[in-house]
Amino acid sequence: MNKNLNAHFYVLLATFLIGGSFIASQKLAGNIDPISITLLRFVIASVFLAPFVFLKKEFRLRIVPTFRRAMIISFFYALFFIGMFKALEYSSALNTGTIFTLLPLLTAIFTFFVFKQVIYLKQYLVYFIGILGTLIVVFKGDINSFLEISLNKGDIIFLFSIISMSLYSISAKYFYKKDDKLIVLVFMTLLGGSLWMLLALLILDIPLQWSKIDNTLYIYMIYLSIIATLITSFLYQKANIILGPKIVMSYVYLNPAVISILLFLLEGKTMNFWTTLGILISSFSTIVLLNSNKIRIEL
Repeated sequence: MNKNLNAHFYVLLATFLIGGSFIASQKLAGNIDPISITLLRFVIASVFLAPFVFLKKEFRLRIVPTFRRAMIISFFYALFFIGMFKALEYSSALNTGTIFTLLPLLTAIFTFFVFKQVIYLKQYLVYFIGILGTLIVVFKGDINSFLEISLNKGDIIFLFSIISMSLYSISAKYFYKKDDKLIVLVFMTLLGGSLWMLLALLILDIPLQWSKIDNTLYIYMIYLSIIATLITSFLYQKANIILGPKIVMSYVYLNPAVISILLFLLEGKTMNFWTTLGILISSFSTIVLLNSNKIRIEL
């Protein structure tokens, strides 16, 4: 398989792993503050990766040159999580889920300004169709629930949060240098994320309370830390470098399909007509966006 096809596989795999993180996060919800849980995710992932970096001289030498750029990348990454958690104090999951559908379009717009990648009218149309498909899943086809939505303080916060997620994806490509070691860049991004999250905890005066996570919940914590944080960070960094953030974020529309598939496989939950329709529309949008970006996949 060539480099391009590998990168698409990385994004698809990361999408499934992130889908699993929603289920794992639900199991941990309500135990300790979400920002504290996210800090623990970053710390565990950083500690796990540290020996692979520090035991090899070639990697150790890249730590200092990578530090400043990784701190910028991790700032946007951490800001997304902080903004998301603060937004949910004032807003609902439905509202934030709705706003999240804007992520691929926002990323495409930022990509135009940073990398001068043109967005064609056809692509704008597909972005809006993808948003529509995702909204059908979020609201389960209930138009009244959608019409009752009104923006609040939390929604504004979350809008800035997904802007941060877009900038994280863009900065991962923008600040990458050819002589970078990807494992070092990922490690420093996770370490930087830990520092930013710790700073947020201190500023917001949030207690750690890590002792509240008992042994039965640590399996979910390990999944979030190693699988959904460390491995997906590596996969997204690699894919962003090869494909660019505009293409990588096109896969966001597959999230509803992935989560529904995982819930069916793990918990036997079935989908109604509207959810299935919305998933098909969202998936179709992703395929069209990849095709409109003239992605060449060669075996």
